[in-house]
Amino acid sequence: MSKFFYAKLAMTNINKNRKTYIPYILTCISTIAMFYMMHFISGNPGLKKMSGGDALMIILNLGNYVIGIFSVIFLFYTNSFLIKRRKKEFGLFNILGMEKKHIITIIVWETFFVTVISLFIGLMSGAVMGKLMFLLLNNILHFEVPLTYFVSIKSMGMTAVLFIGIFVLTLLNNLRQIHLAKPIELLRGGQVGEREPKTKWFLVLIGVATLAYGYYIALVTESPLAAINKFFLAVLLVIVGTYALFTAGTIALLKLLRKNKGFYYQTKHFISVSGMIYRMKQNAVGLANICILSTMVLVMLSTTVSLYIGMEDVLKTRYPKEIDVTANNLSKEASQSVEKMIKEEAEKYQVKLKDPVSYRSASFPAIRKGNTFTTNEDTLKSFTDISMIELIPLDEFNQLEKQSVTLEDNEVLLYTLKGKPIKHSIIIAGQNFQIKQQLKDLTIIGDASAMMTDSYFVVVKDEDTIKSLYPTEEHKAVEWKDLSYFYGFDVDGNAKDEIALTKALNKKLNKASIEGNAEGREEAKESFYSIYGGLFFLGLFLGTLFIMATVLIMYYKQISEGYDDKERFAIMQKVGLSKEEIKKSIKSQVLIVFFLPLVAAVIHIAFAFKVITKLLALLNLTNVGLFAICTAATILIFAMFYALVYSLTAREYYKIVS
Repeated sequence: MSKFFYAKLAMTNINKNRKTYIPYILTCISTIAMFYMMHFISGNPGLKKMSGGDALMIILNLGNYVIGIFSVIFLFYTNSFLIKRRKKEFGLFNILGMEKKHIITIIVWETFFVTVISLFIGLMSGAVMGKLMFLLLNNILHFEVPLTYFVSIKSMGMTAVLFIGIFVLTLLNNLRQIHLAKPIELLRGGQVGEREPKTKWFLVLIGVATLAYGYYIALVTESPLAAINKFFLAVLLVIVGTYALFTAGTIALLKLLRKNKGFYYQTKHFISVSGMIYRMKQNAVGLANICILSTMVLVMLSTTVSLYIGMEDVLKTRYPKEIDVTANNLSKEASQSVEKMIKEEAEKYQVKLKDPVSYRSASFPAIRKGNTFTTNEDTLKSFTDISMIELIPLDEFNQLEKQSVTLEDNEVLLYTLKGKPIKHSIIIAGQNFQIKQQLKDLTIIGDASAMMTDSYFVVVKDEDTIKSLYPTEEHKAVEWKDLSYFYGFDVDGNAKDEIALTKALNKKLNKASIEGNAEGREEAKESFYSIYGGLFFLGLFLGTLFIMATVLIMYYKQISEGYDDKERFAIMQKVGLSKEEIKKSIKSQVLIVFFLPLVAAVIHIAFAFKVITKLLALLNLTNVGLFAICTAATILIFAMFYALVYSLTAREYYKIVS
């Protein structure tokens, strides 16, 4: 026997099973190329030279971990389809006299060929496509990126190590299955799961309960900070509920449909429902995977696209004025000196100040219960329930808003920036104040405009009232020093002058030993584009990866179903079922199976919409309308793509069964 006999047989087997192997190899190639490109870009030394480069590196490194972990899970999952289809073939080899060690040798050669082909083409594709990714990233970031393009040996090495490890693990798993299986089990390997599954009502109840609770959390969460913690809990609950309902709920539903005589005893319904009942146990996990992946794609693309498109809105939310200066613990006289310094620097850089506003205030965190805000150190350990109280003296308010309001000692004006409204009275640090007027609007600048927590602006009679709310011995968490000073303005000049002025103001504050800083919209733009553009780039990258995974799962599911249904439809055709009736039955079954995950994904998005808007608020995107449009557009485009995949796989399914 030729020493290359097993190698040739392995190549022949791959060729004969190309309908399942080619999509798998193409997926391996794509995954390898994507990991290489992400690893190469995230480690490019040019990122350290750009504004916001550190944040962009963190985002892209996160992409490395996501792609790496996803590759392990996904290639294991798709490999299970391959080995399932091959078990019968290996069983025949065994019965015809080939020992298991020979079968194992063939599998080793097959894995070797797949690994070599995938790694070689994948790495070459990654190196070639890397240049295109550079151009895409440059275009997304809206400014010149100091990245240098080269073929990274380090990234190639990391990619090779990761994927050789994945291929070795899948090989060991395949060898384990072959070694433990008996010849008769191998022959029947492709038909495992034909027994009708039982209705597991307990699992159905778990699915309904977890899904309902996950939806409830998403709907009732109000605080953006609370949304961070609760969102991930809601995601886990929805994932558990999705798997439980697809696994047990679909079977329960199909059996209920079977009991409906008028619906069930129609040719197309009879075949579809009976067929899906018998194999829903193995289908359900695949459908749940498609649903979860579809949801991930929709969430990722809709959020990153809306953040990127809404960049100008984000910048205006974060910086209501084009330049603002914040200085902590300043007296009124010191504040006037800072204002004079700002005007002098603006004149030096030939920048004209437009619509300047300024005020002094004091802020501290507090825990709200009803209309009561407590400030003791123990209660402030709660992260998600914190509200921010901003106290403004009446004279500062009147100067800011050009009004002449008067207040008694126990009276305040209240402006609610974020959070539930407060009526009639408010208690702060044990002191009760009557709310004289609810302000509909307030000119605010600086960090206050971008508060993540519930925020309440309280106008009090004078500075002494503010000071009385800072009992330093009892509540050290909010120790009194002095008021903070905010000065903001728009500019009449070009972006270059605005950036130069912002930097000059920071140097002046530092030189004067003033605890504060100057921020400018134009100066921050590059950093914001680095972060949000990086998120958009990562969203496109991972979205493509997840879409590819969704398509492959759909394809393998249809191929697997086609082979499982082939003999059943052949029998039905022999007993008088026409080809047209078979076609209608296939269309009915595939439509239900295919579009159920998409419908479930859209429902998930609808319930998650509110909590996602809260999370986007943390990133300064408050334009809910923009996010709604981006979400609707993403769903529509994805549904069209989904329908295209349906038409292609349905045709392939029909070819097999007919």
